[in-house]
Amino acid sequence: MKLRGLYAITPDDAHSARFLVRVRAALEGADEGGWAALQYRNKLAEPGDRLVQARTLAALAQGKGVPFIVNDDTELARQVGADGVHLGRQDGSLAQARRRLPGKLIGASCHDSLAAARAAVAAGADYVAFGSVYASRTKPGVGRAPLALFREARVLGVPLVAIGGIDADNAPAVIRAGADAIAVIAALFDAPDIAARARALARLFDTAQAARP
Repeated sequence: MKLRGLYAITPDDAHSARFLVRVRAALEGADEGGWAALQYRNKLAEPGDRLVQARTLAALAQGKGVPFIVNDDTELARQVGADGVHLGRQDGSLAQARRRLPGKLIGASCHDSLAAARAAVAAGADYVAFGSVYASRTKPGVGRAPLALFREARVLGVPLVAIGGIDADNAPAVIRAGADAIAVIAALFDAPDIAARARALARLFDTAQAARP
C-alpha cells in the first residue's frame, strides 16, 4: 500500500461552520498532490455534528483524491464511506475493525514501541504511526519516539506515519529518518494561510526523501 506525504489531522473546534471552513482551506492545498490522507478527529464536536462533518469532509477529500480516515470510530467510518479508520492503542481491536471495514485502510498508533508496531501489523494494520516525535500541544504527556525508530521500523514493510510536534522546520529530518507520512494539526491549521501551508508541507517529500541515506 502506498501512503506518502502530508497526513492532515483535523483540529479540535467546537464551532462546526468554522471547523469546516478551516478543513476546506487545507484541502484547497491538495490540488498539487503530495497528500497521504485526511483524518477526521474533532474531539470538541457535538455528537449531532460528527456525522455531518465527517460526511462533508469524506466527499471533499475523496473528490480531491485524498484518502479519508476516521479516528477511533469504525461505525462512523462505515456510515460515511470513509477509506479507513485509525485506532489508538486503547481504541479497540484491529481484528474487529478489519471485520467491520473489509478492504479499508486500518492504521494503528504505536507511540514509541517497535514491538507494538510488530503486533499491530501482525493483527492486520495497513500502516503504523509513531509519536510524539517532538513536543506536542495536542498530547503533551505522550512519550517521545526517537527518529532512529523509523529506520528500525522499515523492516515491518508497511508505511510509517510520524506524529507529534512536527512542523515545516523539523519535518525534513523526520522524512529523512524514514517516515513515509507526516501527521500534522497545529502546523497546518494554525497557519495564517492554511492552503499555502498545506502545499508547502506536501512539497517537503520531494526533496527530503531524495536525501535519505
